[in-house]
Amino acid sequence: MNETAEIFWEFTFEAAHRLPNVPRDHKCSRLHGHSYRAQIFVTGPVNPHTGWVIDFGNIKDACKPVIAQLDHYYLNEIPGLENPTSEHLAAWIWRELTASLPMMSAVRVSETCTSGCVYRGQGGGRQ
Repeated sequence: MNETAEIFWEFTFEAAHRLPNVPRDHKCSRLHGHSYRAQIFVTGPVNPHTGWVIDFGNIKDACKPVIAQLDHYYLNEIPGLENPTSEHLAAWIWRELTASLPMMSAVRVSETCTSGCVYRGQGGGRQ
């Protein structure tokens, strides 16, 4: 039996940002911070021997350098995040991880408990 599954691993980080391309009177134009939550989704065949798509530890290890770049930093100062919207942040994380997680199917970033973005990469994700 060939099973396919989508799994995810989640991490959190604290960071400050401001959105430079909104009107000056918009609340997000001012410096503020979020407790971000990111989920990394990986899709693939379930290995019949191990019973998993990939070891969650492999996803965690791939994410460590990304977390180190984001946690407790001012996102606007990170190359590629000069306009750090949820959309740009999710795409940035995708680009940072795509080489080490080629079966990645989506990145979900939440900047509050009620708002965020799901990014599936160029062309809708990799399979």
